Amino acid sequence: MFFEIKTTAIFNCSLERAFQAPMLADVTKIHTGYGLMPKITHVTDDENWGKIGSTKKVYAAKSFSQKGGFVSMDKVVERIENERWNIEVCNFQSWMLGYYKFCGEWKTKELEPNQISIDYTYQLHFKGILNYPLAWMFAHLFWKKYMHQVLENVRKLAYSNELLMYK
Repeated sequence: MFFEIKTTAIFNCSLERAFQAPMLADVTKIHTGYGLMPKITHVTDDENWGKIGSTKKVYAAKSFSQKGGFVSMDKVVERIENERWNIEVCNFQSWMLGYYKFCGEWKTKELEPNQISIDYTYQLHFKGILNYPLAWMFAHLFWKKYMHQVLENVRKLAYSNELLMYK
């Protein structure tokens, strides 16, 4: 079973920057923490990050919900240049309300020069019908708000002249 959460925005920057910023920028500036969600501190094993099939280990700060350290694995499932990223977040290191995998999609579409439509979607996959009420609350009350924060952090990076970490 899964829940799908979606948010949209318009970015006023180049298509390339709107496409590249969420995956190729410094993730510690994107996932800065929110409520129970700890901030990301760093990643390892990311030498090929950004290429289809590449993975990276994600580390987070200690928080109420996390002991800190290695928290999950990210994988690039699909990359269609200047159009779409599909990623998978899995191998969670703490109990996540029955969630075992998150599938994310970042779609960009140029409406006109420097006006880019963003569709940001996550499917949150979980097991166990008994987890349904808590999983639903997490997805619809927390994760959607967290996605808005992430989207705004990506917007800041897309608008900046900061160099991207990956190619």
